[in-house]
Amino acid sequence: MQTGIEEPQALYQKRIPIIPRSVKGRFRNLKWGVMVLAYAIFFGLPWLPWTRADGGVSQAIMFDVVGHRFFIFDLVVYPQNIFWLALLLFIAATMLFFATSLIGRAFCGYFCFQTLWTDLFMWIEKLIQGERPARIRLKRQDWNKEKILKLGTTHLIWLLIAFWTGMTFIAYFAYAPDLVVRFFQGEAAYAAYLTVALLTATTYVAAGLMREQICAYVCPYGRFQSVMYDPETLAVAYDSKRGDGVMGRAAPRAELKIHAVRQEKGYGDCIDCGFCVQVCPAGIDIRDGLQYRCISCGLCIDACNTIMDSMGYPRGLIRYDSEANLAKPVPAKPHVDWKRIKVVGYLLALVVMSGALAYSVFTRKDYEHSVEQIRQPLYVVLSNGDIRNRYQIHLTNLRGTDVQYRITAQGLPTGALDLGEMQTVTVHSSMSVIVQVSVKLTPEQVSQYPSFDFVITPLHNPADKVIERANFNYGKNEQ
Repeated sequence: MQTGIEEPQALYQKRIPIIPRSVKGRFRNLKWGVMVLAYAIFFGLPWLPWTRADGGVSQAIMFDVVGHRFFIFDLVVYPQNIFWLALLLFIAATMLFFATSLIGRAFCGYFCFQTLWTDLFMWIEKLIQGERPARIRLKRQDWNKEKILKLGTTHLIWLLIAFWTGMTFIAYFAYAPDLVVRFFQGEAAYAAYLTVALLTATTYVAAGLMREQICAYVCPYGRFQSVMYDPETLAVAYDSKRGDGVMGRAAPRAELKIHAVRQEKGYGDCIDCGFCVQVCPAGIDIRDGLQYRCISCGLCIDACNTIMDSMGYPRGLIRYDSEANLAKPVPAKPHVDWKRIKVVGYLLALVVMSGALAYSVFTRKDYEHSVEQIRQPLYVVLSNGDIRNRYQIHLTNLRGTDVQYRITAQGLPTGALDLGEMQTVTVHSSMSVIVQVSVKLTPEQVSQYPSFDFVITPLHNPADKVIERANFNYGKNEQ
């Protein structure tokens, strides 16, 4: 009997837990290699000692927030170098667009933090609980000593890894050996404990519990990367013409095990084993076509190639290929198409911005400076008739040690420059000072010296001096 009242529908599909099978192959080996390299860099860099000539922090990478400076090996970055950050963000975004246009979501499949940590967590799960069939049995069985022990050990190790991930992150913001000791002694800053707690919880939930849901529902990159695909973009694809044939897929029973017989009868090379689905960390069936959940990790390629090898069939039923190539009557060998205007544009932007960043880094001086004339008032007529202009010289020391600077002027008569008692200026490391300077000229001298040069010389390296042009303003010379 119908009541006429519609039952409410769920807004979200209930999650079906994905229990992937492990697989061997070149793409799996590539993922292992990237993961080992990424972990070595992330977990190792805070502990890499580094000796600096100025006797500064002996840690290779450290973001000194309190001191407003970042140590990156021999490079010290200050807030004044915000231009570098803008360039880095532009380069990173362009690199992502460039890679996506060529090889799809390869970043998601190999380099994304979510992928790297999820891979490690799944490897630990498999190490403790066994291969996919064993994990399925364990999930279905009633709670007993074995299930509690295996699941408890798995989650405990996950939590330890998540905790050390948080600890490593905060180690980039202080001297790591000292910070770890103070952390466990309860003497670290409150922000350190809060950060570690948040990162432990989020890493554990994201890599251990949510996994593919982060990519499907939380991460925005997969969404906008998908719309950047072209027909020539390489992505993990199933060759349906070869796999399904005319008669569709068929299990390799009796004479259908023979490749020639399958082709003669119109059956495809796909034996419908489901191995490609079982190894997928996103739980999709690549044979259904390109899907937004696919992270282009290539594990289904390894799985399919393994089956093709065991059957004696040609490899490549699932492969990296483009939509345009698969649409051809006889697909050619897959290749990366570099000749598209969009790809060339991304590459050109990468080269130009990377060159600009490198030039800015390698040509920067050990200090920054600026000269500004005080315009309120623009000039002052003194009681003896002399005219005075005032200037502010702003100096910022970008070295790791204190530096003395000498300020002089070129193109002025003797005695015109007045620095007060600051004949030399000492600027502490990463600090700034403002020097008040005045220039006095007689009415007769004004027309002779409409402009002049300030010379700023660091005493530790006189060759690094800079010359700044300044104007002297009075009456008709006012600008």
